[in-house]
Amino acid sequence: MKKIILFLFLLGVFNVYSQKVFDTHIHGEKDPSAQMLQLENSGVYKAAISTSWDLQNTYRKKNSIELLYGLMLPCPNGKVPYGDRFCFSDGKEWPDIKWVEEQIKIGKIDFIGEILNQYYGISPSDKLLYPYYELAEKYNLPVGIHSGLAGPNHGCPNFRVSMGSPILMEDLLLKFPKLKVWIMHAGSPFLEDTIGIMSVYQNVYTDISVISNPYIVSYDDFRATMKRLIDAGLENRLMFGSDNGDIKKAIESVDKLDFLSLEQKEKILHKNAEHFFKK
Repeated sequence: MKKIILFLFLLGVFNVYSQKVFDTHIHGEKDPSAQMLQLENSGVYKAAISTSWDLQNTYRKKNSIELLYGLMLPCPNGKVPYGDRFCFSDGKEWPDIKWVEEQIKIGKIDFIGEILNQYYGISPSDKLLYPYYELAEKYNLPVGIHSGLAGPNHGCPNFRVSMGSPILMEDLLLKFPKLKVWIMHAGSPFLEDTIGIMSVYQNVYTDISVISNPYIVSYDDFRATMKRLIDAGLENRLMFGSDNGDIKKAIESVDKLDFLSLEQKEKILHKNAEHFFKK
């Protein structure tokens, strides 16, 4: 009997952690090798990373996980939120647009994001961002925009809750109709705004980072949010993201959603992201 119980336990673990995972939302850490190993052990085969430019460059060595590299901006006081690291070596809040295009051309930028407009205190549709959106549309690069709320001690005095609603993305979506946009954190707690935007604009996806972290959002709240998104017909545009949280717990949160089929879970864990990031 003990052997049977052990076998069932191991089978359950295998079913959760052997799934293919495309993590669309990670940031840099002090020990990249340990971070990559943790992701790999959780089934991650591909991930989208954005952090300070210098730290991000340390990830460009060969990894067992395929990485897509983002351009984080604008940076309040020139720094990445929640730390003292400068986004760019010159300490500027906004990268030079000509330099950005050069980096895109040589293959060092795969997406624009995380867009930190809310930390900066402006709308995601602010015209200051338009030159970067123009480049993203020109080179068919996805754009990931922070939404929702923020944790404590982010160090950004101009942060505004009101700038975190996905409804504010409508002007940029009208201005750049071919732009591929993903709403980070599912727009929570502005969920109805997320659903409203995604229902009208088919080029908009969302990741479920933070809301899938049971240490930040209770599982019951996560379950209710996911049920609402699925009932709204958005199963083909939901993408997994961990935001450097406990990735195994986040995967478990998805796996426990009993109203999802295996096919739907696969879409969320990797298939939707593959379609979204396809060049």
